[in-house]
Amino acid sequence: MTETATMKAHRLSELREFLMSRRARVTPAEAGLPEGGGRRRTPGLRREEVAVLAGVGASWYQWLEQGRDISVSPQVLDSVARVLLMSSAERRHLYVLSGLNPPALEVGEPDDAMREGLKRLIDAWMPYPAHIMDQYWNCVMYNDSAAMVLGMRPENRQNCLIDFFTDDLYRGRAMSWQCNAEILVAQFRSACSESPDDEGFRALVEEAKSVSDEFTALWERRDISPGGLMKKQIEHPMVGTLHFESTQLRVPARPDLVIVLHTPLAIAETVRKVEWLASPEGRRGSMYPVAG
Repeated sequence: MTETATMKAHRLSELREFLMSRRARVTPAEAGLPEGGGRRRTPGLRREEVAVLAGVGASWYQWLEQGRDISVSPQVLDSVARVLLMSSAERRHLYVLSGLNPPALEVGEPDDAMREGLKRLIDAWMPYPAHIMDQYWNCVMYNDSAAMVLGMRPENRQNCLIDFFTDDLYRGRAMSWQCNAEILVAQFRSACSESPDDEGFRALVEEAKSVSDEFTALWERRDISPGGLMKKQIEHPMVGTLHFESTQLRVPARPDLVIVLHTPLAIAETVRKVEWLASPEGRRGSMYPVAG
């Protein structure tokens, strides 16, 4: 969409207010400036101090903070973001307000609060299967139903791509395995294409090729499909046929994580069967599934 004059004026106004608010919260000590010297005490840094620390001209930074329509580069914005102690999300916001394509959010280990919140989310999805995977499709966590229905368990490789092709228990249950294999590989290629220089994806592709000729053949087709919805048909040894629709959901605060929720379809009494599997009676025989 073409940016109108009104939209640009609003964006630059937001840029001005944002930079002023970020500058005001950084103390001279946090910025590494020496104390004393008769410095006038202000709530935060002065504009000229930000300019010096970021290695840019004082006039240029003043124009930037005033919201003038000037040329900016990612390198300069990164320097300003560093001086103003911006988080990854704030740095991304700075790019947007400056009219540049924003960088990806930096990711790290989930903190305890987020990990506990995500665990509560997938546990609340019970009695239906749910799991969370990272950008390389490593399984971060799963609920009890994913263990009972899909056969997820500690002794697996704990990678949703590798286990799909190598886990005999899951393959024995997945009546829609062949169709879903084509979709899965196309979705994984789409995920890889978002990070073409990522060595982690390359290593995982090589591992998958080494353990599965079926994966290799599908990978060489070079099909592309975005992650989203997939129908799954499972033949469970205790309750028979189950029909699900799996949905992938991104976590905005952690773009490297995907929540996969399995919703039962109104076919073959799937809801009733899965609810029974989650009951005390069903759990006794299906938490660690037997090969069917």
